[in-house]
Amino acid sequence: MPLGTLDTKRLPAGSVLIVGAGLAGLYLALKLAPRPVYILTSRRSSVGAASAWAQGGIAAALSSEDSAESHARDTIAAGDGLVDPGIAHILASEGPGRVHDLAALGVPFDRKENGELYLSLEAAHSMPRVARVKGDTAGAEIIKIMVKRARDAEHITGLIGWRAESLLQDNNGAIAGALARNDEGAMLGIEADITVMATGGVGGLFAVTTNPRTARGDALGMAAVVGAKLRDMEFVQFHPTAIDIGRDPAPLATEALRGEGAILTNAAGERFMQNYHEKGELAPRDDVARAIFAEIEAGRQPYLDCRAAIGSHFDMEFPTVFESCMSAGIDPRTSLIPVAPAVHYHMGGLATDSYGQTSLDSLLAVGECSATGVHGANRLASNSLLEAVVFGGRAADYINSREWTERRAGTIRLQPWLSMKPNISQALRNGMTTKCGVRRNAVKLNELITLIDDLIAQVGRANPLIASRIIASAALAREESRGGHFREDFPDEAEDAVSSYMTYDRLT
Repeated sequence: MPLGTLDTKRLPAGSVLIVGAGLAGLYLALKLAPRPVYILTSRRSSVGAASAWAQGGIAAALSSEDSAESHARDTIAAGDGLVDPGIAHILASEGPGRVHDLAALGVPFDRKENGELYLSLEAAHSMPRVARVKGDTAGAEIIKIMVKRARDAEHITGLIGWRAESLLQDNNGAIAGALARNDEGAMLGIEADITVMATGGVGGLFAVTTNPRTARGDALGMAAVVGAKLRDMEFVQFHPTAIDIGRDPAPLATEALRGEGAILTNAAGERFMQNYHEKGELAPRDDVARAIFAEIEAGRQPYLDCRAAIGSHFDMEFPTVFESCMSAGIDPRTSLIPVAPAVHYHMGGLATDSYGQTSLDSLLAVGECSATGVHGANRLASNSLLEAVVFGGRAADYINSREWTERRAGTIRLQPWLSMKPNISQALRNGMTTKCGVRRNAVKLNELITLIDDLIAQVGRANPLIASRIIASAALAREESRGGHFREDFPDEAEDAVSSYMTYDRLT
């Protein structure tokens, strides 16, 4: 159906349409000045952006004792054989400059009395290198500054209150913008020469997550149905210490708590992590998540004990966690915090190069919805905010260095995304958690794929269903256990570490 049957907005020649308003999208937008930028977002504030929920901070080699080489080594080790070493070195070497740039933009990083940045230790880091903001509010404070800067920037226009549902293509197959819908159901075709996906992760596809429920892999579904290549979709990171108080999404007990010395125990106060991993509480996240899951399966509720390590300073050092606990009647200064694993981060996504270019002409991706190879099978703690600014900045450099063809004539409307009924959406989330969660096997994954196919038959190719189908299919295809992907029926790691690449047409 021609786009002319809908309301359309043609952006000025050379403009960039950014879908998403998290840190990656906002940082990219600021760095594109003075090129006109349009940010498409359904969020009327920064609250819905997962970047704003990041607690621990942003990792970079910022001290004289640290180095980019050390940070890259830790990143590669955490990725369990699938990290691209060249991409890891880009992240680590460009990271300090980007953190200093954030400080120059006004981010109030915590500092010592002598003015040096206060750096925390987190799991799988060889030394303290995580810059924090007001204890555990790094994401919220950084996003607040980015939103203010974007609102003040003359070259940035917000298309607020619209949710992208599908991508537009020209007659040559190049991406030519997006089709969006607002809360009232009105449709708008936004034609752009350059489109960037910055929509975040997939946590909302699962029943237990620390992500906003709106993080449903929409960018992955939109791009997949028009032929984009996806990478390592099976690798989903489960944060081991979501606060287990029955909320959706689950509040997070940051990794930094264990970095400061908090321990994991059962109700009797007995530590258990040494039974699962030699590094105990500071083992890689996937190992800690599976250990906690095993304790739960054995009927032993796990707890995070912060009383000795943090104690009376809890409300000052970790105000976000403190508020979440207190709202549930738990005083973490004197009581144990019940915890459980929850979907936290997606290592997979749209396959891109180091500048965000996808396999489709005129389509880039940055942040969590992209897959550069920097995280491999398991993301190193607090590398996510760093990824957003490093590769968001590189995407800006790439866009500004190229001559882009105007793509106006012959744009077409793609199949609109169809909203799912709440009961169907919950059926999907429950299935993803129980059959594609911390522990997986072929029987459960095949059952999940059948469920998803049935849902697609009922409601159409909704973006969350497409994203879920690819995640489940990739998990079924990887017959080994590696990083965040654990197969009960294939518990060992394969001899060769190989990234997976998929396109949706190969699954249908």
